[in-house]
Amino acid sequence: MTPQITYRGLEHSPALDERILELSRKCEEFHPKITMCHVVLDELDRHRSKGNLFEARIDLHVPGHEIATHAQHEDAYQAVTQAFDQMFRQLEQDIQLKRGEVKRHGERRGNEAQQ
Repeated sequence: MTPQITYRGLEHSPALDERILELSRKCEEFHPKITMCHVVLDELDRHRSKGNLFEARIDLHVPGHEIATHAQHEDAYQAVTQAFDQMFRQLEQDIQLKRGEVKRHGERRGNEAQQ
């Protein structure tokens, strides 16, 4: 699986592409049934004195549902890394749910009598 990478408001960066590819390969090793990955890197603010603000959004499809994360940081590499860190945690939760390692709580209503 090769991720689709989109840059908005900033120039294409081969070094950033390589970092995204590296992290997406880790995702694929972690959860081998990923069918699609789209990474959007967006430059939100351009300030001369404060610096720039970048947002990395990841949209990942696994059988049964879609997982999305995002992170913002003043450094584009940090935004990408933080978004992928969140994705790893969500993939881990998805795997645990599918294995039955995490209990799924049934729906409860507030007016039921408890013993």
